[in-house]
Amino acid sequence: MSIAEKAFLGSLMKAEYLLKDTVIQPEQLESIRHQEIMRRMTELKHAGKNIDLVTFTTLSDLETLGGMSYLSELLSYADVEKFGGTEKLILELWKEREKRNILSVAAINDWEITKVIAELDKINELKAEDHTSLQQALANVYEAPWEDQAASKSATTGIKKLDEVTGGFQNGEVTILAARPSMGKTDVMLHFAKMTGWAGFLPLVFSLEMPEKQITSRLIASTGGFNRAKMRDPKRMLTPNQKNKWSDVIGDLTETHMQIFDGAGQTIAEMRAKTRKLMHQFPYKKPILFIDYLTLIHSSQFYGGNAHLQVTEISKSLKTMAKDFDCPVICLAQLNRSVESRAIKRPMMSDIRESGSVEQDADVILFLYREAYYDKEIDDHSLEIIVSKNRNGPVGTIRVNYNVHTGRIEDQKELNLTPE
Repeated sequence: MSIAEKAFLGSLMKAEYLLKDTVIQPEQLESIRHQEIMRRMTELKHAGKNIDLVTFTTLSDLETLGGMSYLSELLSYADVEKFGGTEKLILELWKEREKRNILSVAAINDWEITKVIAELDKINELKAEDHTSLQQALANVYEAPWEDQAASKSATTGIKKLDEVTGGFQNGEVTILAARPSMGKTDVMLHFAKMTGWAGFLPLVFSLEMPEKQITSRLIASTGGFNRAKMRDPKRMLTPNQKNKWSDVIGDLTETHMQIFDGAGQTIAEMRAKTRKLMHQFPYKKPILFIDYLTLIHSSQFYGGNAHLQVTEISKSLKTMAKDFDCPVICLAQLNRSVESRAIKRPMMSDIRESGSVEQDADVILFLYREAYYDKEIDDHSLEIIVSKNRNGPVGTIRVNYNVHTGRIEDQKELNLTPE
C-alpha cells in the first residue's frame, strides 16, 4: 500500500488539526482500507472525539481497519512537517488514476476526442490550495469602496515614517532586514514584532541563534525602558520604581500573543508546520513571521556545501511561504565584512551575503546603519533605516531614535518650536 497514504493518515493521527485543514477526500485515496480509516476519523471528529490510537481501540470493527498493529504502523509513518508535500503527491496520484479511468470509459463508449480532452482538463485543473469561487472573490471586495485599505491588509511597523514609505508589512511579501553585527537588527525585529502584536497580528518569532530567555529579557528591557545590564539580576539592580513598573510591562507584552521558537537549525518546512499549527490555535489572528536570521536556516539539501545555492533555495522558500500563508515574512540577514574596509560604511545591496537571489526574491529590503557605532565621539542616538528596495513604493532613509542600553526604538520627534 502507498507509503504516501500511510504518512498522510499517520500525520492526521499525530496532528488532529490537519484533518480540518486537508483538501484530500477519502475517495481520493487508492486503498479501500485507507478510505475507510479516513471516513472513521471524520466521523470521530464530528462526534467531538479524538482521532488517536486510544479512541480507535473503542471501535467494534477495529480488525476490519487492520487492528491496532496496522494503526500503530500508520502513526510511525507520520511526518507533519512534510504534510503539504504528501497531500500534493496523493492528489497527483489520484489525478493519474482518474485520467486512466476516463480513457478506459472513453474507449468503451467511443467518446469524441474533444470530450476526452475536456474531461482530462477538468482533472488537470484541480489543485491542492488555490481554489476561489468568483462568488467568494466578489464577496471579499464588496465593501472595498468604503474600507480603509491600508488598515485592512497591512501590519504596522510601529515606525510612522516607515509605514508611510512601505505601507507597513504586506501579506504575501518578504522583507529582508540586513545589517552588520551590533547595529540593532534584533532590537528592530523585536520592535516590529511587539508593535504588530499590539495591532492584532500574531507575531511568530523564529530565533535560530538567540535563546528565548534572552529575547524575553530584551523585550522587557525595551518596553520598560530598563538598562539591559540590569536584567541580569533584576532583584538587586532594578530601582523600586522599575520594580513597580515590572508587572505592567509583563502585562503589556502578554497582550502581543507573541510566540517564540528558539530551536537552532530550523528548516522552512518546520517553520511552515509550526505556523500552520498556530493558525489553528489562533484562527482570528493573521500570522506575521520573523526569522533571525537567513543563513542559519537549514536548507533541505546540502548542495555540496555551495552557500549560494543554499541561500537561493531558502530565499525562494521564504517567498513561497509568505504567499501560501498570505502573511508577511520578515527575515534578518548579516552583511559581508567588506563594509568595514570601505570609507563610507553605509550598506548597499551587494553587501548581503550571497545577495543575488535575496535581492531578486525580497519585496522590501531594509538596511540599518548607526554613525555612532563607527564614530564614538559623536553624540548621535539615531539609527538609520535605509529602504533600499521597495517593490510597491519609494526608497529612502528614515531616522529613528535608538537607545543602545535598553533597545528601545522610537520615532524621532518633529521639531516643535512652541512650548507645550
